[in-house]
Amino acid sequence: MTTIDRTAATRQVYFHDSLAPGASLVVPSVFVAVRWHHGTLLLVRRRDSGAWELPGGRVDVGETAVEAAVRETAEEAGVRVEVTEFAGLFSDPGHVVRSVDGEVRQQFAVLFRARWLCGVPHGDQHETSDAAWVPVAALEGLAMEPPVRLWVAQAIAVGEPPILR
Repeated sequence: MTTIDRTAATRQVYFHDSLAPGASLVVPSVFVAVRWHHGTLLLVRRRDSGAWELPGGRVDVGETAVEAAVRETAEEAGVRVEVTEFAGLFSDPGHVVRSVDGEVRQQFAVLFRARWLCGVPHGDQHETSDAAWVPVAALEGLAMEPPVRLWVAQAIAVGEPPILR
């Protein structure tokens, strides 16, 4: 398994870590699992840490979670999608993120499944350095934050009921 470069990271992710700072807010975010033919999943690579994750991000004021999912996937991965299914809600108080500006938040993530409509995956060169269709069989060898691995496992468990954590 590839490691995550913590020295280059501009944000810090804590997952059930006794050294985690206390969160001061909860920010709603969305993440999108886009499956394509031949057992591949759309992933983006973070510019700051080199870690792979599902495309996604914060829900902006005035938009729905589904609108945010479509927007974030287009921004981070360069593809248009249609959200097809709610896959899970992850609000574990043990998942804390400290941003580069010092904001410390508890992650509150809504996971959707979506279908690809058009576009060739590419990083936005702002938040993501790459975007790619990754074979599900290759996921284990990629650098991912522990909570992202949980989201990916739920995302590829097609036919399973949504998970609430």
